[in-house]
Amino acid sequence: MKKLILGIAIVSSVFAFGQKKDKKEIDAQVQATNKVAMDAYNAKNYTVAGPKFLELYDLLKANGQEDQVYKYYAGLSYALANNLDESIKIYTDLINSGYTGVQTTYTAKENKSGQVSAYDKATWELLKKSSSKDYSDFKAEQSKSVEPDLYETLSTLLLNAKKNDEALALIEKGLAKYPNSDKLKEYHGSALYATGKTDQFMTNLKEQLAKNPNDATNWYNLGVLQSKNPATEADAITSFNKAIELSANDAKLKDNAYQNLVYTSIGDDDKAVKEINAIRKSDPDKATTLIEARKERFGKALPYAEKWYQANPNNIDAVSTLKDIYGMLKNQAKVTELKAKEAELQAKAK
Repeated sequence: MKKLILGIAIVSSVFAFGQKKDKKEIDAQVQATNKVAMDAYNAKNYTVAGPKFLELYDLLKANGQEDQVYKYYAGLSYALANNLDESIKIYTDLINSGYTGVQTTYTAKENKSGQVSAYDKATWELLKKSSSKDYSDFKAEQSKSVEPDLYETLSTLLLNAKKNDEALALIEKGLAKYPNSDKLKEYHGSALYATGKTDQFMTNLKEQLAKNPNDATNWYNLGVLQSKNPATEADAITSFNKAIELSANDAKLKDNAYQNLVYTSIGDDDKAVKEINAIRKSDPDKATTLIEARKERFGKALPYAEKWYQANPNNIDAVSTLKDIYGMLKNQAKVTELKAKEAELQAKAK
């Protein structure tokens, strides 16, 4: 969660044309709205914080003090509240407006006291240009741009909202400005996959792995793509094994990789069974050949299924899959053992 440090600085001259009472009322309203927004944010009550930060932004804008930082805080709050529509709208507006969040702080040291203070730009310039020896160490420091964060956050929001084409366009726009953003590169792959551009996604994954060959997630995703093409099934097995090797601290990824190793080794078993049944009577010799080939595939899958079960013995999918493989290979003792384990896990799940 991002910590907000806000200060509402009301410039008196903005309200000089109004009555004194009006200025006091506006000041009070601004401060009250700011307090409600900040208190809600700090209490993680983002559903309240978002609208209040937006109200604060609109109030200041209406009185000649537009500061989009409060719009940014509103968008952040809406995102944390999982209000995708509002957060997407605000982040899109901020990016389209060219908002970067860069602010310049002007400071100088009073020589007599040694105190360093911040000044508005005009006062700072006057102090700097004057011949007085009362001030020194004049500094103008800029804060870091939040624009990369805007692109990264909006990308995830659009992907979560299943607005995949919009996400892809935004990510590519962001990468043109920030080509070294690791997050945008990662989201680019997700967007390419989500929009059905699997060839580009595969190219993206290979480029990422060339730069960082220790990324288990990218090896896994590459394996998934390779497993969909019979010509690259061997490559898929290599990729899944690499993902397992690198996923020591990610049990879920390792679990998924083992599962995919098993299914990739077996291939499209429904298709194989249908083909065998279709020719069993008309061409029994060919059917026997296909049956033996099917057994061979299950035999290749067995070591991966065993490792999957060893890695996660309480995963009912791992148990059931291993049981079915042993059933296909006519190992009744193992089938009986795994049936008992399967029943045990089913009873616990109830």
